[in-house]
Amino acid sequence: MPLEKVKMRGEWFMYLYGPNGELKETKQGFNVVTTVGKEFIASFLQSAAVAAATFTGKYIAIGSDSTPEAVGDTALIAESSRATGTASYLSGQIYQVTATFATGSGTGNVYEYGLLSSNSVGTLIARDTEALITKGAADTLKVICQLTIS
Repeated sequence: MPLEKVKMRGEWFMYLYGPNGELKETKQGFNVVTTVGKEFIASFLQSAAVAAATFTGKYIAIGSDSTPEAVGDTALIAESSRATGTASYLSGQIYQVTATFATGSGTGNVYEYGLLSSNSVGTLIARDTEALITKGAADTLKVICQLTIS
């Protein structure tokens, strides 16, 4: 009997809002789930089984480097801001984290997005690069990361 492989896929959604709350721009893309991110999730499953730890993969970072994502990435290349996201489980084996970068936070060019295990440094679970979003000082950027386990 052939073995079934478990796969992970990441999908990102970005929404840029202007100072008056109007939606200025949207982006959607897919990323790689990093090798160290897969190790982190495997380690979490083990620790959850023995009630030793709580999953902390709920931090989203944004950055200004447009270098394409790679499975060997361990950090964003040019991180500009990090926010604590709200984690949720969606049906269909989807883990979702939503973070908002408020006015004055992460201002400037945004190309890269990362899901991390800590509010500083931490394990890079997934990374995505997309076309440029220019976040003004009065803009708000909402970023959603979804990891699908299939």
